[in-house]
Amino acid sequence: MKHQPPDTQPPAPASHAPAATPWRLSIGANVTPDGTRFCVWAPTARHVELVLFAAGREAARHTMARDERGYWTTHVAGVGAGARYAYSVDGGPPRPDPASRSQPDGVHAPSEVVDPERFAWRDAGWRGRPLEALVIYELHIGTATPEGTCDALIDKLPALVELGVTALEIMPIAAFPGRRNWGYDGVDLYAPAAIYGGPDGFKRLVDAAHHHGLAILLDVVYNHLGPDGNYLREFSPAYFTERHHTPWGAALNLDGPGHAAVRQFLIDNACYWVHEYHVDGLRLDATHALIDDSPQHFLQELTATVRASLPPERHFVIIAEDERNEARLALPPAEGGYGLDGLWADDFHHIARVLCTGERHGYYGDYAGTLAELLQTIRDGWFYQGQHSPSLDRPRGSSPLALRYPQFIYCIQNHDQIGNRPLGDRLHHLIDLETYRALSALLLLLPQTPLLFQGQEWAASSPFLYFTDHHAELGRLVTEGRRREFAYFLNETGSQVPDPQAEATFERSKLRWGERDTSPHRETLALYRDLLRLRAGHPALRRRDREALSATPSGERACVIRRAGHAPEETLWIVVNLGDRAAVPLEVQTTRILLDTNDPRYGGDEPATLVSSQGVTQVHFNAPGVVVAGMVSC
Repeated sequence: MKHQPPDTQPPAPASHAPAATPWRLSIGANVTPDGTRFCVWAPTARHVELVLFAAGREAARHTMARDERGYWTTHVAGVGAGARYAYSVDGGPPRPDPASRSQPDGVHAPSEVVDPERFAWRDAGWRGRPLEALVIYELHIGTATPEGTCDALIDKLPALVELGVTALEIMPIAAFPGRRNWGYDGVDLYAPAAIYGGPDGFKRLVDAAHHHGLAILLDVVYNHLGPDGNYLREFSPAYFTERHHTPWGAALNLDGPGHAAVRQFLIDNACYWVHEYHVDGLRLDATHALIDDSPQHFLQELTATVRASLPPERHFVIIAEDERNEARLALPPAEGGYGLDGLWADDFHHIARVLCTGERHGYYGDYAGTLAELLQTIRDGWFYQGQHSPSLDRPRGSSPLALRYPQFIYCIQNHDQIGNRPLGDRLHHLIDLETYRALSALLLLLPQTPLLFQGQEWAASSPFLYFTDHHAELGRLVTEGRRREFAYFLNETGSQVPDPQAEATFERSKLRWGERDTSPHRETLALYRDLLRLRAGHPALRRRDREALSATPSGERACVIRRAGHAPEETLWIVVNLGDRAAVPLEVQTTRILLDTNDPRYGGDEPATLVSSQGVTQVHFNAPGVVVAGMVSC
């Protein structure tokens, strides 16, 4: 999308502009035909100066003018892309721009002027992908390849297309302190981390992904900022409020004095990724921590504003991570909802893990881990619908029945469920491969939207550990806090939790792509490819409506999930066995096995069999597995 030159007027409040009006960023540094216009919000400041740098040293200062809403602006002729600058508030030290597009020398250094018009996009015909078409692949740029950059990841895109995923969900890339971080300690929300390739590196990745038919979803964090390099309070204490608190301290101010500018700052950030980086969706981190008592909730305003800025034919999805199981987040505004597209629905993951591992630490204690719980969750969308949660000691959830199946994002592992473990161990490190293959098939054959975590498709050997690169004092506190959190692990095993600050912890978390060609990774990868090919091609699996699914238990560890097509002969039976031996009856006789997770080409050695006797067809298992039976193949 082409952009107009930056507005020369002070920024207006966030609005629901018609789609025909091109969106542009008003704050920050915006290049004009003869220079650059700088704008920053500092409503209580008495004096603000723009500080320009050259060769790493201060070169000039320019006094900025204040408007009635507390925005300070100045235009400097002859300054263009690549210039380094900062702001001094009331004579204080120069600080990076809160809306900096680039921090090439780190989060404490001057910002860099970026001209978004300079990048030559090649995706003019790209329209994104609708929610119903998404198979999401979550990844962390720093560990997805040995090099840990956007450009290195571009080389892996053909392999991901061949796998069958349709969208990459990128963990947060906003600039963070140090050289390694999960991304949730970001402090410059508009600046892609330089270590990953900076603005142009991320644009090259998005552009290449679109060339390959892949959508890009970006994980953004609007509920807190990291502690190191967070200078927002020096520009205005109104960025935060003591009226509300989150696990990270004072909440972002979404409903108190000065909140309009704070909301605009965050909503502009969402629009910025859409328009300057062409991303196809946002995953909003921990939206339960966005505390807002306004008449219009921040999430509703953000969603409406982003959608209004786009042409109607552009597919764009907004997904929330929210532990509350609140359906209103994904209901349309006309039905009292916030209008988001989808929600991470963790109950499926938690119940499956308890069922297959017996784990009961923390929130896993909220689940009995029975097949009945799992099937109810699959049928409804999530499990907690207002029942009392023991771990929270309060009711949790609401009815999910008004939501469509694709609105529930399901996984069997993600960055949290791996990385927030003492050793960052993946699910297949805890269970046998037969059960892992069965859970993988279950995930990919359900009508809910599946999310994979990097390397899951080949049962990657590398863990995904928690890692940071903070300064020494903060790093010491992070290490001590992490080990205190998992004190039980030391007591149970005698082993320490890996030091998040150690570079080796980060290096261990990197994918080893070469192992995809060795057993058992090669066979697991073949299963994922075939499952995703079946999901994309079979008419019964392309139906995502509630009426087309039924789930029936068969004993304590097995079940039959029926996926109906539009014609009777298109029906599929997904026969799941999470125990050892089982004989599971089917409701039809004239069927055949289309896929068996225990087939030798997937690494199995005890395939299931179809046995018909006295008018009854049964699937016989000798090990955990999934069989897909039907009459129409793809």
